[in-house]
Order: sequence, then C-alpha cells, then structure tokens
Amino acid sequence: MNRRDFLRSATLGVAVAEISSHLPESLFANPYGKPVGLQLYTLRDQLEKDVAGTIRQVADIGYKDVEIYSLYGKSPAEFQKILQDNGISASSGHYLLPDVKSNWDRRVEEAKTLGLKYMVNAILAPAERTSFEDYKRLVEVFNKAGETAHSAGIQFCYHNHNFEFTKYGDTTAYGYLLKTLDAKLVQFEMDCFWVTHAGEDPVSYFRGYPGRFRLLHIKDMKDKPAPTHELDAKMGLFAPVGQGTIDWKRIFAAARQGGMQHYYVEQDYCEQAPIEAVKLSYQYLSKLQA
Repeated sequence: MNRRDFLRSATLGVAVAEISSHLPESLFANPYGKPVGLQLYTLRDQLEKDVAGTIRQVADIGYKDVEIYSLYGKSPAEFQKILQDNGISASSGHYLLPDVKSNWDRRVEEAKTLGLKYMVNAILAPAERTSFEDYKRLVEVFNKAGETAHSAGIQFCYHNHNFEFTKYGDTTAYGYLLKTLDAKLVQFEMDCFWVTHAGEDPVSYFRGYPGRFRLLHIKDMKDKPAPTHELDAKMGLFAPVGQGTIDWKRIFAAARQGGMQHYYVEQDYCEQAPIEAVKLSYQYLSKLQA
C-alpha cells in the first residue's frame, strides 16, 4: 500500500467511525459481535456425570465463552484444560456468600488459574437477606471482596434475582446496592429474566446507571407474570431465548450504554433436554439482528 492509498483508507476509517457513532442504537441489536456465552449451571446435571463430554457438546453447538458455576470435582487447572482443549474460555465464575466472606483469597487464586476476568456473587440465601439491614452489612463485605479481586486484575460483580426488588421504604435492595457499592470495585451482572419477573425494566437500569452492568444473563420468559418477589414455585416460566416474551432486540440495543462486556445464556429449568435448550438459545442469539 502506497502513502496515498494509506491516507485514503485512514480517512475512510475515520469517516465510518464517525458515522457509526451517530447511528441509531437499534442497528446494534446484534450483540456487538461478542461471542454468545453460556452459564454452565444450565447443564449442571450433565456436568455432574461427564464434564469433558458435556463441554465438548457445548463447543459443538458453537459456544466459545462460558461462566462457571462449579468445577464438578476437577481442579482449576484440570477444568481450564478441558475448556482450552475445546476452544472455550471462561470469562466469569459464580460464587456464594460464604466463599466471599471467608475463602476469598483462595477463590481469587483459583480464578486466576481459570483465566477469569469476573467473579460474581451468585445469589443470597434466604437467611442472608432477612432484612434491609442485611443488605447494608453486605456493602462492606462486597467492597472488600472487590478490592481483593481488583488487585488480582479481576472485576467483582453482584448477580440479582427478583427478591432484590422488594421495597424498603422508598428504595429497593437493588437500588441501594447500586447507589452504595463502590462502582470501581463492584459491578453488576444483570439477570434480565429476574428483573423482568419483578416488574422492572432492564433498559431503564442501563440508562439510569450507565456502565454498571458489565455482564448480562440472558434467559427468556414464557409469559409475563404479575410481579412477585420470591422465586417462582413451579419454575415453569423459563423458555429458550427467543421463544419467550422478552424483547431482546430492545435490551441489546441499550446494553452498550449499560456497559455490557459479556453475556451468558442461562435457563434454570428446561422442559426439553438442557443441551437442546441451550442450542436453541445459541441459534437465536447468533443470528439476532435489528
């Protein structure tokens, strides 16, 4: 390439970037070219029986990125090698509060071996969230965990369900955590299903707290229920992504403002074989266009 052609190409590149920055968000509904991720919790029963075989099936579907829920008896190095052998990387992992409180240094070292970029508090057990005071006490715990992870080059995040949207006076636990946790140390993994299940709008949170939602859980809902703040007893509302009622184009169009870096398919309970459910979700998301 001579100098004239180089300058022409460079000028064209700048022009395209400038035009792109002013295009409507809806044109970016395809998830920005990011790999479709999978939260491995969906395949927990299969993984308990056969880790390597299940991961091979995940790779065959097309998934290149996963979020870890458990190592299923493998060491971090063994689990990481199984992923690597199948062309998969793990960008995130889920952890429970007892680990965050008392085994965190060890978990961070394991996460480094696994190559994780994110460590996420997965869920609060009922006994850990009996009152608003419990959430207040967690601020110091999570900020401290975030600082330890940050020192290792890993981002700590909080994953929601629907109980965080219970009202406490003029706020919710979710709103309180968003406003109170150190934004540098603690980011959020938004579970779009549970936000919707609670009668809230994921997009309004992206706009109200731009940049706070580095990770998304993508799971679909058969029908929109009346808002409730406890887990659905029958767990019969889950559907493969694209076969439910959640408007994914709208969510992904706004996800850039929310700060999305990775997103993961998850289906807590499946009517068909879980591997078939995650295949349907992958097929939908990999072709999603505005």
